[in-house]
Amino acid sequence: MLLFLMRRLMQGLIVMFVISIISFSIQDNLGDPLRELVGMSVSEAERDALRDEMGLNDPFLTQYARFMGNALQGDLGQSYFFKEPALDVILAKMPATLELVFAASLIIILISVPAGVYCAIKPDSWLTKLILGFSILGISVPVFLTAIFSIYFFSIELGWLPSYGRGDVVPVFGGLETSLLTRDGLSHLILPAISLASIMLPLFIRLIRSEMSEVLHTEYVKFARAKGLKKARIYFLHALKNTMLPVITVGGVQIGTMVAYTILTETVFQWPGMGFLFLEAVNRVDTPLIVAYLIVVGAIFVVVNTLVDLLYGLINPTVRLARSGQ
Repeated sequence: MLLFLMRRLMQGLIVMFVISIISFSIQDNLGDPLRELVGMSVSEAERDALRDEMGLNDPFLTQYARFMGNALQGDLGQSYFFKEPALDVILAKMPATLELVFAASLIIILISVPAGVYCAIKPDSWLTKLILGFSILGISVPVFLTAIFSIYFFSIELGWLPSYGRGDVVPVFGGLETSLLTRDGLSHLILPAISLASIMLPLFIRLIRSEMSEVLHTEYVKFARAKGLKKARIYFLHALKNTMLPVITVGGVQIGTMVAYTILTETVFQWPGMGFLFLEAVNRVDTPLIVAYLIVVGAIFVVVNTLVDLLYGLINPTVRLARSGQ
């Protein structure tokens, strides 16, 4: 397991190196950052002098080497707009995004597991057909349309839930704040979390249903039935455990994907997270902030996938034996 972890860490470092190159190389195509830093009255000569001072006229390799040298020390650049370290700006917004992803993941787990298992156990029931029909609809509808519809229906027409913002927050530890512990914060979280979950929920329902249906036709499940074990024990102890192995793998990838999907959700609901910050950085051509965001999201992907691989090995003894023999 230790050897596997070291190998995964090396792969993660290679992935982060590639992400840093791609992220840094696209900044020249985003526009002129001086457009937001200086006014129209500044002469071209003054602009060139400022570019030289900021190192924007240096060759790409020189700029990238300087960036990597600073990045290895935890410095991903200075935000042009906020006049603060880009990493600090992103980390200040990260709790709101992770809070939204956590709430959406909780909704997905609580709904997809029982719904997927039920659809596998009773494939011909009317409720199964209804669930699968809604799952097809959920896959087809973009997340921003779901968000707009939920705002119109639950906020404008019914007036039940707020339509934007994060609500009241309370400090927890290390200066971090959360809205999960306040009633107003939870009311603000419901619609964004449901909208974000809507894009992944149908996928997990259909995945669990497919895997569960396959497991129910295996020999060991038939043997468990022949032994007279209770159906609940067969379904939720023996079958579900093996069903969840591929679901965990897919889930790890989708958690990282949800972090990227928060861009749309946070924009519609004005949720003060990393995704909303990223769009503002694009509009302002705040290239250090854009590059830092892409690297942070890439790091989240790498860390989550590494943890999922380790969890998969802990759950599945066959994987551990296979790795030990390598």
